[in-house]
Amino acid sequence: MTEKEHKHIFEIWLKQYKGVIFKVVRAYAFNIMDQEDLFQEIVIQVWHSVPAFRQESAVTTWIYRIALNIAIKWVRKERKHNQTQTLDQTNISEPVLLENNPKTDERLDWLYEQISRLDAIDRSLALLLLDDFSYKEMAGIVGITESNVGVRINRIKKQLITKVKNDYGL
Repeated sequence: MTEKEHKHIFEIWLKQYKGVIFKVVRAYAFNIMDQEDLFQEIVIQVWHSVPAFRQESAVTTWIYRIALNIAIKWVRKERKHNQTQTLDQTNISEPVLLENNPKTDERLDWLYEQISRLDAIDRSLALLLLDDFSYKEMAGIVGITESNVGVRINRIKKQLITKVKNDYGL
């Protein structure tokens, strides 16, 4: 693959699948600085992975796998270093993650907050479920069995239903 082809594929992927990366970033990092850092790490890994892509899966699956793996590693590293900041402490010029999100939906914020409280695998499954991945695809991305995917998703749904009832009295 030539450098020009590599760059072209990367640019197409980034344009088409930026939303996938944003979802993962939002579920794993909670302030702007951390989100920017995680976004950059994922994008760098996507860049490095372009030549390794053998079209054995959909590009979306490939991007999700990269993004989730990087996010999980990033969370472990951040916990180890215990480096957290609040939004008020950050000052980033032209943040990439805010450019497509001028106004947020309160319900969507609530959902991402609940997803962020799940463990790494359940968080990954919740994001994949939101994008209509099959249990088989989820199992392949996360590295667990299809039946385990089903069990975990049922538990996630029950937790969310309980939380909605508690938070909103429904």
